[in-house]
Amino acid sequence: MALERTFAMIKPDACQEGHIGEIISILEKNGFKIIHLQMLKLTEKSVRLFYAEHVEKPFFPSLLEFTLSGKVVAMVLEKENAIEDLRKLMGATDPKKAAKGTIRHTYGTEMPANAIHGSDSRESAKREITIFFGEFASIPSTEKRNGKEY
Repeated sequence: MALERTFAMIKPDACQEGHIGEIISILEKNGFKIIHLQMLKLTEKSVRLFYAEHVEKPFFPSLLEFTLSGKVVAMVLEKENAIEDLRKLMGATDPKKAAKGTIRHTYGTEMPANAIHGSDSRESAKREITIFFGEFASIPSTEKRNGKEY
């Protein structure tokens, strides 16, 4: 199986509660390699771009307010089966429904304060990575383009 990249974002609730290091440690202990990482405060424009598929949904105003409430940590993660493995490690979107031992069960409280976001497909991963880190950040390190390894 080839290496795959995915996007993860530690959300404002987990950042404000001081769980950044703990979450990163869980990711690394589960075989994820951090390729890119940055802490930043998102703007309304960037949140609307990032959550474009949710802008017209009734919950978007509270999601927007929450996401703008503090800094986030954006990451590109790499490993075999990265997208699916991260989704399992994060747990269900609602922390109250997340399995014991998952990141959202451990660090999330309620929607949208569920500690972490992770891409749900290869298409989402590429789009989300590109928003934060540029298009070449989505290319797994073993993929070759024009004979060069990235």
